[in-house]
Amino acid sequence: MLIDLGEYYIRSYEKSDTDALVKYANNYNVSKNLRDSFPYPYTEKDANKWLGLVFGQNPELNFAIADKNELIGAIGIMLQPDVYRYSAEIGYWLAEQFWGKGIATQAVKKLTEFAFSQFKFNRLFAGVFEGNESSLRVLEKAGYKLEGKYRKAVYKENKYKDQFMYSILKEELDLQ
Repeated sequence: MLIDLGEYYIRSYEKSDTDALVKYANNYNVSKNLRDSFPYPYTEKDANKWLGLVFGQNPELNFAIADKNELIGAIGIMLQPDVYRYSAEIGYWLAEQFWGKGIATQAVKKLTEFAFSQFKFNRLFAGVFEGNESSLRVLEKAGYKLEGKYRKAVYKENKYKDQFMYSILKEELDLQ
């Protein structure tokens, strides 16, 4: 899969992404805003484990955010079970060197459009940990709306944090 973002791309993972994954994912400032299942420190073993998982996906749900040279982040969707089957969670991260350039916002917009056009989703959602104002802005600029705050729902960095829930509905996008 390949989605053009101008100078950047959303693309399928490649076997050659291992080194860039380790280089950019092994950053506390990235990992502190992600679930604990995203390891820190991030090692070559972690990168190989992740790549093995995504190469086996069907359908393909996780993608690299890349420039013309290498992976610089990641974005994906997580299917939901049972009565939530028409909803999916969107998640993303970007290498710190690329923050503040609008790349994450573009990627979220484009993957949202892709997800609604390729799957039967009615709703995409994302949770953002307290203190991650940049991610709140990314979602808002991408058209997501704040649904609410889960008070002290996350335990990260040895303290409880609020989680802000954002969503977008298929009907809110013009996919014509």
